[in-house]
Amino acid sequence: MNAADAPRTLGEGPVGRMPLQDWMQLPETRQVVAALTRDGTEVRYVGGCVRDAVAGRPVRDIDIATPDPPEKVMELLRAAKIQVIPTGIEHGTVTAVVGGRPFEVTTLRHDVETDGRRARVAFTDDWVADAARRDFTINALSCTPDGRLYDPFGGLRDLEAGVVRFVGEPRRRIEEDVLRLLRFFRFHASFGKAPPDAESLEACVEMADRLRTLSGERVRSELLRLLTAPAAVDVVRLMLERGILADLLPEVRDIDRLAGLAAAETRVRATPDAVLRLVALLQTDVRGAASVADRLRMSRAERARTTSLVERRNVELGSTVAGIRRAIYENGRERYLDLCLLRAASDVDHAALERRWIQVREWTPPSFPLAGADVLALGVSRGPAVGELLAEVERWWVERGFIDDRAACLQRLEIAARNLRLP
Repeated sequence: MNAADAPRTLGEGPVGRMPLQDWMQLPETRQVVAALTRDGTEVRYVGGCVRDAVAGRPVRDIDIATPDPPEKVMELLRAAKIQVIPTGIEHGTVTAVVGGRPFEVTTLRHDVETDGRRARVAFTDDWVADAARRDFTINALSCTPDGRLYDPFGGLRDLEAGVVRFVGEPRRRIEEDVLRLLRFFRFHASFGKAPPDAESLEACVEMADRLRTLSGERVRSELLRLLTAPAAVDVVRLMLERGILADLLPEVRDIDRLAGLAAAETRVRATPDAVLRLVALLQTDVRGAASVADRLRMSRAERARTTSLVERRNVELGSTVAGIRRAIYENGRERYLDLCLLRAASDVDHAALERRWIQVREWTPPSFPLAGADVLALGVSRGPAVGELLAEVERWWVERGFIDDRAACLQRLEIAARNLRLP
């Protein structure tokens, strides 16, 4: 969107001053800013770091904008002996690294052409034009290193009211990049305090079928971040009711288990788990779970975890200390806790969850004291019999409550090996 196409602004001058934040005064931040302003160029912090600072939330990534072209930016940083990585130089973005801390530095730009997935940009020195290409008003804030705050589209008002609103006409902004449709719901789940902006919501509903044009990687990133947002349950319910998920995740038909999981998680975990929440949403079998993982281009570890949890979510979790410990040993501590949470999401038996959680927290599963070499040492030939004998002794060891040491297990192995040789 060019500056001429931008909606009415609230003025190009600063609207106030933000108290200097800790992250603004870090030596690494000051070093990058000093390098970029060596020739008197104005730079500003932009995007999420300003939004989160104003909202009183932790700032994770520090993004800086400058009117200097990327070649000049790299020259300035290298002159200050700062490591530079051309992470997205065709779009005007480089990454400065100081003391292991990355700073994304982007040249002011405006969109020349968009196709719903990516934009061709041109560089500019117009701060309002750059802000006008941001998705939401709360993301269009900027701040100078000395704390002067700029708000061309009413982001401060929307942030205070808890309203997520597109910069400009919602349908046009979604046409420029369809991912903004998902981002609307993620940001509403993170910052929304009031009902969603009606015009924005209706645009998302009308254009939901375009989500199928997005790559799985982009959908996965937004979806998993949405699922861990504070109001994830309410927002996913809204998305389901308004048909947003119909093409994207037809395997999701209600949010009851997600709501139950969110309630259970607060009892045993400090932070929500995105993959586990996705599994709670899926009403499908292992093959269906694998299809979802492939569609979302999940990592191998995420795919394996997703399919394993769907496959095993009805396994026996134990009700006595002995039974719980056996289940922990058979599943592993982390997977066992995942399975407990999924079970609690369905039956909401928080007392059972806490009994099991105590065992997970206080008991470390021992390692089985035998290996294949112990079987071979008894003269058993290599082959299936080795694994069968080990499995037999391990079952005996588990059933006895893991109390037997290596010597006792070897004795049991000798008996099992003798029995194997009997005609």
